Order: sequence, then C-alpha cells, then structure tokens
Amino acid sequence: MTYADFMNAPKRRDRAATRSALLDAARRRFAEHGYDGTGVREIAADAGVDATLIFRYFGSKRHLFDEAANGEVPEGLGAPGAGPAELADALVREVVLGDAPAGGGEHPLLLMLRSAGRPEVRARLHEEVCDRYLADMADRFAGEDAALRAELVGALLLGMGVMRDVVGSPVLPGADPDRVRALVAAMVAALEAGGRPADPTGP
Repeated sequence: MTYADFMNAPKRRDRAATRSALLDAARRRFAEHGYDGTGVREIAADAGVDATLIFRYFGSKRHLFDEAANGEVPEGLGAPGAGPAELADALVREVVLGDAPAGGGEHPLLLMLRSAGRPEVRARLHEEVCDRYLADMADRFAGEDAALRAELVGALLLGMGVMRDVVGSPVLPGADPDRVRALVAAMVAALEAGGRPADPTGP
C-alpha cells in the first residue's frame, strides 16, 4: 500500500460507516413515522452526524428514502422449478417471520406502507409488489385464475406483515413460526389446487 493509499483508506472507511449509519437511522425513522413525519435533522441526530452529510451522500431526503426502502430478495427465493407453496413458504420464513434488517426497522415493503400516502411511494410499492413478487408467483400457478390466486397469496403475506409488525396483533407476533408456516402452507395449497367454493344454489 502506498502512502497515499494509507492516508485515504481511513476516510473511505469513515464515509462507508457514516453512510451506513444514516441508512440505518433512516430505516428506523421512516418505519416508525413515515416519510412526511421524518426530518433529515432527526435522522442525522440519530446517526450522530451533521444533517449536511445526508445531502452529501444521498443528494436529498427522497433519495435517502429510496435507498432505505431498497430490499434484496433473500437468496434462494425464486429458484427455478419451485411451486407457489415453496415460494410462499420462503417468503414467510425470510421476510414475514425473518429477523429485522441490519440496523433495525422493518422489511422495506412495510416501510413503504408507512408512507403510502405519497403518490410516488404508492407507485414504488405497486412496482415492488406487482412486478417483482406477484408476477413471479403467478408464473408458478398452473391453470386458470393464476394472477388472481397469486394476488390472494400476496394479500395474505403482506397482511401478515402488517398485522405482525405494524398493527402488533395479539397472537401472530408471538406465534410458533413452524405453526404459522404450516397454516400458510395449507392456505396456499388450497389456492394452488384451484378449488372453488361449492355453488350455494346447487343440490
């Protein structure tokens, strides 16, 4: 390592650490208060830095929110050949029941729900849910109504996340994960089978 490299390395590490601290603080603030209820000074104070660094590293509060709301699909999800039940179980395990993201906060989808009153956030949420998750899920259903059944699975999983992490319902947050996964698997299996309710006008 040259002398110049040696002198620059701590600065690079400091920039990376500061940027990471700001993202962690932003995730917590946006998750708790939403976009409009969160100020850049509050985020900076939580991270222990000056607010001007938010604009230096991210350009704006909006760009900081966009990066805070980014979430990678857990490794192994969407594997070729996996059916709806396998994909749903992976999402329940890794997203709904999984540990909070590094630095705290909620899954990015739930973070966006907190700020869904803003049109641009609703558009981003629609893109993430419909184009990223539901389209993949629908491709794994065979037969008719694939898109409808995929949306029903999505509603189930997203609703579970809201009940568990936003509403704080009395049972789901403390429920046995294996039992939750088993019950979800049964519901998804019914949708995968494509069963329809009995005709109430029939015999």
